[in-house]
Amino acid sequence: MSVDPFSDILRLARAETLVTGGFTAGGPWAIRFPVPKTIKFFAVVKGDCWVTLDGEPPIRFETGDVGLLSAPRAFVLGSEPGVPPVDGMALFSSAGKATVQLGDGSDFTHIGGHVLLDPTSGRLLADVLPPWIHVRAASPQAVTFRWLLDRLAEERTSDLPGTELASAQLAQLLFIQILRAHLAGADVMGASWLRALGDPRIAPAIRLMHDDPARAWHLEDLAAACAMSRTTFAGRFRTVAGVAPLAYLTQWRMRLAEQALRDETGRPVASIARSVGYTSESAFSHAFKRWNRRSPKSYRDGHMPPPALT
Repeated sequence: MSVDPFSDILRLARAETLVTGGFTAGGPWAIRFPVPKTIKFFAVVKGDCWVTLDGEPPIRFETGDVGLLSAPRAFVLGSEPGVPPVDGMALFSSAGKATVQLGDGSDFTHIGGHVLLDPTSGRLLADVLPPWIHVRAASPQAVTFRWLLDRLAEERTSDLPGTELASAQLAQLLFIQILRAHLAGADVMGASWLRALGDPRIAPAIRLMHDDPARAWHLEDLAAACAMSRTTFAGRFRTVAGVAPLAYLTQWRMRLAEQALRDETGRPVASIARSVGYTSESAFSHAFKRWNRRSPKSYRDGHMPPPALT
């Protein structure tokens, strides 16, 4: 089975999506949400509303629309622009539950949550996300979004066994679909590995590098996999990914090494070096220090858990 670089990176970032709340509303209403500490998503299950990010004009959201906010921006959801908002934190904390009702609750249903990333490896994903993604219900992915939102709404109101885990899995699928929809518009994205994953012309090379990062890949091998000349391939790769092909390979190797140094504390550095394509520990240490500004040992020591109390 061919390796999936997108899944590789989501696993490395340890992306975990959680549904944290929702509300229903009727009549005039507005809620102000504070600057999120994590990536935030929200979806309109029923009805429509206006979303106003601080400093931006209002955006209309309709049934099935989904938003993903990675920028540190407060925002207001409301039935109409200009309705005085209530404080969201106070509203949910006073209710003592994850779901609240404003007015008679008959016009509008919302689901919201967060995407948690590993504080270290998660930067790989967080740094390439745009501040704001709005996926409309009219998009080509609409059928999948509609199904996921309907299932999430059902799980939130049911008492079925396993509903917490089911909600988490559905929310994770929703996050992946948001990223897929964003990739589908890759022509308007800046150069990054995320854009590169959505480019079918260079995707074969990226799959090869992820499938066997320890191999001594040469530019001609990767270009041949993409049915291009070396010059054309190198230019296309840099334009789309923002780095040269072998620089991408080095960066991926270093991220894998960082993960291994953090998670596999008993594994010799020489073994980690071989797994990411370095035949000597010394060569790996020099490359790692250029990348991380710390030696492998120093990096590992900095991520070791404190000793247990005796």
